Amino acid sequence: MPTKVAASHPYYNLGPFTLAISTSNPSTQTWFTRGLTWLYAFNHAEAASCFTQAILHDPTCAMAHWGLAYAVGPNYNKPWERFDARDRAASAKIGYEAARRAKAAAGAAAETSYDHEGGVTVTVKVKPWERAVIGAMQRRFEGGRPPKDPGVVNARYARAMGRVYEVFGHGGDEAVALEIAVLYADALMNITPWALWDLETGAAAKNAPTALVGSVLDDALGMPGADKHPGLLHLYIHYVEMSPTPDSKRALDVANQLRGLVPDAGHIHHMPTHLDILVGDWQRSIEGNYNATIADERYLAGCESGAYNLYTFYRLHNYHSLIYAAMFAGQKKTALDAVARMEKSVPDWSRLLSMTSPPMADWLENFLGTRVHVLIRFGMWNELLALPLPPAKDQDLLCVTTATTAYGRALAHAARGDIPAANAEQALFEERKSRVPPSRRAYNCKALDTLAVASAMLSGEIAYRQTEYDCAWHRLRRSVQLDDNLPYSEPWAWMQPARHAYAALLLEQGYIQEAAAEYRADLGVDERLIRPRRHPRNVWALSGYHECLRRLGRAGGEEGVRVQRELSEALGRADIRIRASCFCALDADRNESLGCGGKGKGDDNGSGSGNGGAKVQASADGYGHGTCRERDSRL
Repeated sequence: MPTKVAASHPYYNLGPFTLAISTSNPSTQTWFTRGLTWLYAFNHAEAASCFTQAILHDPTCAMAHWGLAYAVGPNYNKPWERFDARDRAASAKIGYEAARRAKAAAGAAAETSYDHEGGVTVTVKVKPWERAVIGAMQRRFEGGRPPKDPGVVNARYARAMGRVYEVFGHGGDEAVALEIAVLYADALMNITPWALWDLETGAAAKNAPTALVGSVLDDALGMPGADKHPGLLHLYIHYVEMSPTPDSKRALDVANQLRGLVPDAGHIHHMPTHLDILVGDWQRSIEGNYNATIADERYLAGCESGAYNLYTFYRLHNYHSLIYAAMFAGQKKTALDAVARMEKSVPDWSRLLSMTSPPMADWLENFLGTRVHVLIRFGMWNELLALPLPPAKDQDLLCVTTATTAYGRALAHAARGDIPAANAEQALFEERKSRVPPSRRAYNCKALDTLAVASAMLSGEIAYRQTEYDCAWHRLRRSVQLDDNLPYSEPWAWMQPARHAYAALLLEQGYIQEAAAEYRADLGVDERLIRPRRHPRNVWALSGYHECLRRLGRAGGEEGVRVQRELSEALGRADIRIRASCFCALDADRNESLGCGGKGKGDDNGSGSGNGGAKVQASADGYGHGTCRERDSRL
C-alpha cells in the first residue's frame, strides 16, 4: 500500500485547471485534480498514483475511484489492442475493481466522507453527474477480465457517455458541461483511435464517429473555460491533425492556447507541435519540443520509478520530435545536442528494453537508432563509419538499432565511393533486418516497414554510385513510395524524406523538371501529396527547388521570388551551408566536406566521387537494366 502524502508536499506545477468533486477532504480534491490533469497530459501512471493518493485521503470519495479506473484503461495512444497480455489482465482487474468501488461509494445509503486529517465524519452528497459518469465507467470494465472484443466494449462505453452528455453536456453547471463534453469526445475517439480520417480522400473514415467528435469538440470550444482546459485542447489537436485542415484558424488558435498551459507536463508542451510540423513552422516545433524535454526532465527528477515506465515513451517521443524538427530546419547542433540528451535520459537502456510488461523493446527500441538518421541527414560520413554496432550479446535485443546502424554505415561507404564496403554493410543490414520481429514499432508503424524504406533507398544509392542509373531511379522511386505509404505518425516515422534523396540525385543528373516536381510535392506547392506527407518551408526542399527554378530560368518570376524569400528565411535559421536536399548528392557532399562557403567549413563529412553532375539518359520507364526488376524482387 502506498504511503499517504500530504497535498501540501512539494509537487509539480500543473497549471490552473481544476474540477470540483464531492469530497469534504481538501487533499483528496487536490490529488484528484492532479490526477485528472495528468490524464489529459497522457501520463497515465502518474495519474493513477494521484488518484490512489486521493483515495488514501478519502476512501469513500466515489470520483477518486472513478479516476483510478479511468487511468488504467485504454486511451488514444494505447488502445486495448496495444496492451500485452499481462498488462491487459492486470489493468482490466484493477479498472473493474475501482469502477465497482466507485459505484458502491456513489450508491451508499448514508453518503459520508471521513476526513482523516480532521478526524470527523461529514455528510457529502454525490452529485448526479458524478453518478452518471461512474455508471458509464461500468460499461468499460465488466467482469474484471480483458474484453474479448475491445471494439464492442469501446462502443458500449461511448454510448453510455453519450447518454451522460445528453443530460449534463449542455447548460447547468458550465464546468461540469465542459468536462462531460471532453469525456464524451474522448470515448468517441477511442472507438477508432488514429483512424478518424481517410487520409487519401480527406473525408471521415468509414465507420468512424468523426462528424460526431467534431460536433462535440466544436461545441465545447465555445463554452466558458474551454481555452484553459488541457483535455479539450489536447483532444482537438488529435482530432484535426489528420484532417484536411490542420492549418485552420481554429486549430492554430487551439494549439496556441495549449502552449505552456500545464508547465510541468512535457506532453502538453509537445502537442501543439503536431500542428507546427504540419504547417512547416519548424522553429516553433523546435521550441515547443525543447520545452517539453525540459519539463520531462523536471518530472523525471521527482519520479520514483525513474525512467523505467511507459511514460518514457512520451519522453523519448518529445526528444525525437525536437530532433525531427531540427533536421528539417537544418540545425545540426540542435539535433545532435538533443540526440545526446535523449540517449542519456535513460541510465540503463538494457534494463529498460528488457522489461516485458509493457514490452518496452517493442515500444522504445526504435529511438536508439535516431543518431544514425541525424548523421545521414547532415552528411557526417566519417562519424557514421566510426559508429559501432551494438555489442554482439545485445544485438537481438537491439535488432532495429543494429540494422539501422548497418544501413547508415552502408550509405556512408557508398557516399565515399567505396562500393565493396557498401555492399558488405548492405548485406549485413539485410541480414539484421530479417531478425527484426513484426512486433517492433516506430509509432503507428511496424519497424519492418520503415526498414523497408531504408532497404530501397540503400539499394538505389549504391546503384547510383555504380552509375546504374535506371536501377537507381527505380529503387529510389520505390523508397519514396514506401515512405509515402507509411501509416500516419507525427512526427513521420521515417526521419528524412526519401524524396529528398531522389530529387537531389535527379537534379544532379540534369533531370531538372523531374526534380522540381518532387520538390513541389514535398513542399506542398501543389496538391499531389496529402497533407501529412508534405513538409512546407523545409530548408532542404526549398534549396533544391530554388536551384531548379534558377536552372529553368524562372528564379525571377513570382514563384521564384517567393521561394527565394522562404529559402532566405530558412537559411537564416540553419547552422550549416545547404547546397542540396541530400548530402548524397556528390557535389553537395564535396563542397560541404571542403568547407566551401563559410558555415560548412570544418565539417568532417568525407568526400564523394562520381561523374560531376553530367546528365545520364535513363529509359522512359526508369528501369533500363534488364536485371533490375529481378534483382529488386525483394523490394
